[in-house]
Amino acid sequence: MTSKDSFSSVFIWIWLPDETQPVVAGKLSKSDNRILFTYGQNYLDNPKAIAIYDEELPLKSGIQEKIFGTEAIPGCIRDATPDAWGRRVILNKLLGTKGKTADPGDLDEFIYMIESGSDRIGGLDFQKSPTIYKPRLADQASLEELLLSSERIEKGMPLTPELAQAINHGTSIGGARPKALITSNHTKFIAKFSSSTDQYNIIKAEFIAMRLARLCGLNVANVRLTNTSGKDVLLVERFDRTPKNDGWARKLMLSALTLLDLDEMTPHYASYEDLAELIRRRFTNPKATLHEMFGRIVFNILCGNTDDHARNHAAFWDGKHLILTPAYDICPQMRQGGEASQAMIIAGNDRSSRLITCLTSAKNFMLDETEARKIINTQVSIIKENWDLVCNEATLSPIDNALLRDRLFLNAYAFEGYEERSPLSPN
Repeated sequence: MTSKDSFSSVFIWIWLPDETQPVVAGKLSKSDNRILFTYGQNYLDNPKAIAIYDEELPLKSGIQEKIFGTEAIPGCIRDATPDAWGRRVILNKLLGTKGKTADPGDLDEFIYMIESGSDRIGGLDFQKSPTIYKPRLADQASLEELLLSSERIEKGMPLTPELAQAINHGTSIGGARPKALITSNHTKFIAKFSSSTDQYNIIKAEFIAMRLARLCGLNVANVRLTNTSGKDVLLVERFDRTPKNDGWARKLMLSALTLLDLDEMTPHYASYEDLAELIRRRFTNPKATLHEMFGRIVFNILCGNTDDHARNHAAFWDGKHLILTPAYDICPQMRQGGEASQAMIIAGNDRSSRLITCLTSAKNFMLDETEARKIINTQVSIIKENWDLVCNEATLSPIDNALLRDRLFLNAYAFEGYEERSPLSPN
């Protein structure tokens, strides 16, 4: 299948709040170079119907088209499509050994939608039919099988049909790193694997960051660390699924990229100031949400996570309210030098990874300087006090411990202009 092979339309199915079965919401179709969306009349007549996102696709009859931005597909739908890793898996599936060198643009966007797994993040799915829902799901595979699949894809090697089906289950998950979906004891997880290009133990680094973030009082996804075939695997509990007696209810989610009316070509414009303004206007419990968001910015800086782009923040959407999701993808990033920048602008045009930058922006989060400093200093103390405990929990090697401690967590640049650093090490 190539870019010449395509679908003229894709039907958007949606899980309404607290429902375990989807209904068709509308149709995404092509007209020349335009992408058009239309809600189905049966959906509009449904008293439970909600807008996929009212700012982009308000609940009304007639054709709707994304006018602004560089992408034709509405962000609230684009959020549910495969990201970098999922596209690599689909390329491998459709193009075999050519998948390693293939340009993701070789395949049409609608193909990625239809070829990706149905247990995607959020509460949407893509189907060829407006009347018959056929989920694209895989039989439960072992972590060892999923790990093997991801390693073969990274090497550009074709998969057996069984392995292809297993790994394809997770093609709709966001991000660029190898991952898959598993279900265990009525809980759904995202399994994250190491990559052949990793320069340090990223799996354990993310586990440590997520655990310390929770100890700092932040609302963070539950994580577990396990091992298969001698390799570490991070299990992140999914918060967009709720088990019911007759199945799983799904929660609709919108990325901050979509909420800020940005797209894949304009992520560098994403700003925490703009996000804070949106929280004040549209989120439930805005003051508490703003304090939580400020705490997340601070922690990202303290742990060295500079990959805090607008897809790594999201909100639940129930048709009326926006509620900040638990934090996810808090993963320390290796840096070349001392200075670093966050993916999102923090204050004005300043995205420098420094606590003083956070202080400058505190008023945007309904905090005065004293309150902001208390959040910062408390996090620093908690990280220092629990460092050995969490590293031992992760069975972190002395080499990786020193690397994370000296280069990422509580790094010197973070404290520039704020106060003299109190390092993790006693010396």
